[in-house]
Formats: sequence, C-alpha cells, structure tokens
Amino acid sequence: MAGQDRHSPSTTARVAVVTGAGDGIGWATAQRLAQDFEHVVIADVRADVAAQRAAELGAGHLGLGCDVTSEDSVVALMRQVQERFGRLNALVNNAGIGEQTVMTLEQTVEAFDRILAVHLRGTFLASREAGRIFVQQQSGAIVNISSIAGMQGHPGRNAYGAAKAGISTMTAAMASEWARDGIRVNAVAPGYVLTDLVKNLAAKGALDLQDLERCTPMGRTAQPQEIAEAIAFLASDRASFITGVTLPVDGGWAAFGAPPGKLGTVAEKRVSPK
Repeated sequence: MAGQDRHSPSTTARVAVVTGAGDGIGWATAQRLAQDFEHVVIADVRADVAAQRAAELGAGHLGLGCDVTSEDSVVALMRQVQERFGRLNALVNNAGIGEQTVMTLEQTVEAFDRILAVHLRGTFLASREAGRIFVQQQSGAIVNISSIAGMQGHPGRNAYGAAKAGISTMTAAMASEWARDGIRVNAVAPGYVLTDLVKNLAAKGALDLQDLERCTPMGRTAQPQEIAEAIAFLASDRASFITGVTLPVDGGWAAFGAPPGKLGTVAEKRVSPK
C-alpha cells in the first residue's frame, strides 16, 4: 500500500492470526502470510516462543500466548487482537499436538480427549470468537487444518482422525452458516509433512518415512512451506469464490486407489527405455 507505514495500525492494514504458530506448519504459515498481511499475530501456548517468532517476523507483528482448549484464553486472544489492530482479516486454526502412537486397545481416554480438545475444540473456539469479529465486519476468512487422516481410516489414529474429520465437517457447516456475512471458511488436508513432529514420530518408530514415500504418488513428504502456500491462497482474495471445501495437499495420497506396489510399477514403466 503506497504511502502507508506497513507496520502501523490502520483501518486498511490486514491482520491475520495463526494459532500454534511457534513451529512446523504454523510457523511456515506465519512467515508466508507476513508477505500478504501487514500484521501477523502468532498465537502459541508457549508465550515466550510466540514473542520470539513475532520478533523474527519484524515490526508490526505480534506474539501472544494462547491455550486454544481454554475458552477464556481464546476470548482474551481475540479481544487483544481487536483492541490492538481494530480488525481481523484471517484466522488460521493450526494449533495441534502429537497423538497416541499405539493401537486402539492400548489407547487411553485421557490422551484421546486431549487430542480432541486441542484440535477440534480449539478450532471451534477460535473460529467462534473470530466469527464474532467477522460478522461485525461482514468480511473475513478462516482456514482450518484437517488431514488425510480425517478422510481415510488410519489404524491407531482414532482421536486424530476423528478430530480432523470433525474439523472438515465443521468447516462446511460454518462456511454455509456465514457465507451471506462475507465470511469464507475452508480447510487444507495435508499429507505427511516433514515437520519436527513427524521426524520425532519416525525416530520413535511410529512412522516409517520410506514407507510413506512409497505410498505417495509424488514419492516424497511435503515441506511445511508447501502447505503454507495452500493456506495463504485460501486466506487470500484469490480464493474469493471458494468456501466450505477441504483441499487435500498430499502429493496425490488421497487420489491413489491401487495397491502401494503399483506405484513402483508405474514409475518404472515411465522411466524405462523403449
């Protein structure tokens, strides 16, 4: 915006909130949105990490502590954003935690409930509170983080899959409810992304990265920046007529329906000399 201080609050400066933005996909998203939004609010349960990341983004950006499972904490977050900037243009519900890495008979209710609380309850609370601002403005965009685990049956991933499926359904419901208020609600469903969380699960033996690559048509895991690009698109005016969708960003994982071994056969045929 020519002639305007990019980092000074104004009625035209664009504001985005990203929950769980201290690392992984959330941090990559905050970095990407900082190219499009004058103010990016990094919300993370670790307030010190949020502040540090905001400082890395530079002047005009803000880091705030927030526990998305706490109604009071989420209400306070959105109140602080509105008081500081006077508006909100986009919310990215990224906050999440790792899951139980055991099969159903060994899973605990406490861990099950905790995963649903962070992913599903957190998405609901942040969306509801952002929605209050968006309805007043008659504009706004929400991008939720679903998963391929919410679209298919992944053994041992009951809570995570249920939470992500719920997020996709909630995305469609909120999109339908708020469409006439100028609010768009969409989700991305990442495949396996090479975040620190995935690396740690692989180190524990809970994931086999080579197996995941063999089962992905593109033959690799995603980088966090690739998911961030899809999120940035859905949060932008470039997606002005898109609402209520869950967009797979998975290297073809959800599209492929043959036995995993067929992937190698297809690749070999493609590169073999005639």
